[in-house]
Amino acid sequence: MSIRHGLLALLQRGPSHGYQLRAEFDAATGATWPLNVGQVYSTLDRLERDGLVVQDGTPDADGRIAYRLTDAGRTEVSGWFGSPVSPKGAPRDELAIKLALAVTTPGVDVLAVVQTQRTATMTGLQQLTRLKARAGDGAEDLAWSLVLDSLVFRAEAESRWLDHCEARVARAATRRPAPGPAAEAAGAATVERSRR
Repeated sequence: MSIRHGLLALLQRGPSHGYQLRAEFDAATGATWPLNVGQVYSTLDRLERDGLVVQDGTPDADGRIAYRLTDAGRTEVSGWFGSPVSPKGAPRDELAIKLALAVTTPGVDVLAVVQTQRTATMTGLQQLTRLKARAGDGAEDLAWSLVLDSLVFRAEAESRWLDHCEARVARAATRRPAPGPAAEAAGAATVERSRR
């Protein structure tokens, strides 16, 4: 999630200070990706530096300053809404990396890694399903419900992918030669060839 674009989208509704933006972001996403105020204000500073927002008026009684979009900020958020999200910009998938490394690291019980993750994924899916049952029909609830839908679908897809991983690992284990003198000698020969 681009915090930068999320804040710009919230500022499109009207001027707000950092605490309001954090509360609106949490309300829209059901605090699924909680922001701390420091993140919000450091992002606002960068947005101001880049000419996408400006301070709006004087500080309130608590010393908080509201920010509003500039024309460049409106253009930026409009472009964000109008363009697809690229998988290249997404964070690395830690689970995929963990399983890839588990498969290639001697002594790791890959099936245990898969099972541990599956248990956590199913527990999370059950929690999301309970939350979904409590979501209402209002505009704020619609935003939260859409986020929940996304999380539920991702958890279901992760569960299916873990099933696939488990089956692939089990198939590979049945085709792998049993370690023994011949296999060890072949491995040593491979290492020796790679050194040359």
